Amino acid sequence: MAWLARFSDHSLRMQIALVFGTLVIALAVLLSLGFGELLKHRIQRDAGETLQAVAENAGKLLAAGLMQRSLEAEVLASAAMIWSEGLDSPEAQHMLARSQAMQPNNLWIGVADAQGVVRNATGGLLLGHSVAQRPWFQRGLQEVHVGDVHPAQLLESLLPPTASGEPHRFVDFAAPIRIGPTTVGVLGIHGSWEWSREVLEGLTPATSAEDAVELFIFDRQGQMILAPRRHGTMLQAAGQRLPEGTHINNNRDGANLQTAVVPWIDGKRYLTAATQLQPRNAASDLGWRIVARQPVELAFAEADHTVRMALAIGLTAALLASALAWMAARRLSEDLYALAAAASAVEAGRPGSNIPAMDSNREVHQLSQALGRMTHRLLAAREAMEEKVRLRTLELEAANRALDLQARTDALTGLLNRRGFESQMAFAMALARRSTRPLSVIAVDVDHFKRVNDTYGHEAGDEVLRRLARTLETRLRGSDVIARLGGEEFVALLPDTDLEGARAIAQTLVTAMAQQQDPVVGTITVSAGVASMRGADDTGAAILRRSDIALYEAKGQGRNRVCVEA
Repeated sequence: MAWLARFSDHSLRMQIALVFGTLVIALAVLLSLGFGELLKHRIQRDAGETLQAVAENAGKLLAAGLMQRSLEAEVLASAAMIWSEGLDSPEAQHMLARSQAMQPNNLWIGVADAQGVVRNATGGLLLGHSVAQRPWFQRGLQEVHVGDVHPAQLLESLLPPTASGEPHRFVDFAAPIRIGPTTVGVLGIHGSWEWSREVLEGLTPATSAEDAVELFIFDRQGQMILAPRRHGTMLQAAGQRLPEGTHINNNRDGANLQTAVVPWIDGKRYLTAATQLQPRNAASDLGWRIVARQPVELAFAEADHTVRMALAIGLTAALLASALAWMAARRLSEDLYALAAAASAVEAGRPGSNIPAMDSNREVHQLSQALGRMTHRLLAAREAMEEKVRLRTLELEAANRALDLQARTDALTGLLNRRGFESQMAFAMALARRSTRPLSVIAVDVDHFKRVNDTYGHEAGDEVLRRLARTLETRLRGSDVIARLGGEEFVALLPDTDLEGARAIAQTLVTAMAQQQDPVVGTITVSAGVASMRGADDTGAAILRRSDIALYEAKGQGRNRVCVEA
């Protein structure tokens, strides 16, 4: 209690200044830190979005470049009038040289015949050599091909060294040369990998700062295939892979964009944004991940500065308020001094002395009460506003989830609709390709469904569809995906199931439906078509198309049966 006794020794104006000043300083610090933190979070979020935008722009430029190069190879290969003069004709040589002059990053453009022997090439490089075993030639015989990054092999000793002194690395582009229905050769382009570095450096201007935004490229397996020059050698030697905790954003899945602060192999923490390369055509779908990073201390420097600035402004305002309180307390204490002088005069018995009517103490009391009520109301209003914002946010999130569920669900059966099924199938296809596991699809259709609607009405028809949906749900596994694509057409996606297993499951579904009796329609039969994933290059649309063909074959054979793809 000693501090209370010392506090009482001060004059009233000092007491008011101390109390009011302490209160204002504490409130200013709390509000400054609170609003500063809110602003800091906003700035940090903006920094992440800016970094993500850099990665997205880099991905778009790379995707456009890959598509342009693949189209260039396809256009050159389609010049049938020139190739009809011979793969080694002067016209062909002139066309290849002109194409290389227009795109200097194409270090080698050549033409190999159908047996893999190089018949024409820029600079005469590799003429007469066999490239039959090269992946670009083998794939180029069939279709337009874009190969992943690889080191130079046959051309390493024939090309001048790179400006950086690093070994040559290429991205291959190839397309078949056809004259009529006959494939007579393959046109191949070895594009310098330095092209991608030029694209990324164009988005991140050269700087000597160690804390600038940096762009990287990682392949489908998470291996780093391109890094800034100043760090690339060190990171590659240390075995840098795609950092754990990095969120790969993909605009195709509709998810919110995310960035994360993750540690890299150099021991530092970086604000990291990553995006999946969005291919412009099927040939250029290489699965690259474009990653942008920035040191945390730079990315959040503005946010930290904002917090310090808010605190400084708050403290300055608090000190100013304390000075004003001192002045106000001094003015109020003048009445108290007058009262004390009057009391002393009365005590001394001076003639005519009296206590004047003063109400300064009451005003001070009312002011303190008013300030207390004001502070209480401000805090209560702030809490009420925050609670209201929280409730509105929860309501909005719930509404968004409900809308998303409604957009992906069939209202009649409660199953997935076509939109919901396509997203599930894309995920299952990617998983099956990665794990090389089987994947099958069963297409199911109600036999004579139009006759049911025409004879018994649409309500009976709807009940038939719901009955089929319940049968599919009870007969299939929890890991299987069931959807109604439209009308009486249903589809089931069966992971880890080969063609024979899917046929057996489809037969049990057909049998189960035939054994049921609808109280209105009676016996209901269905037909089913089965198709399986044929390889990594197979697509969901192709599997669905084959299952539909098998379904129509079952219809043609008399219905109430199962047919598998040819």
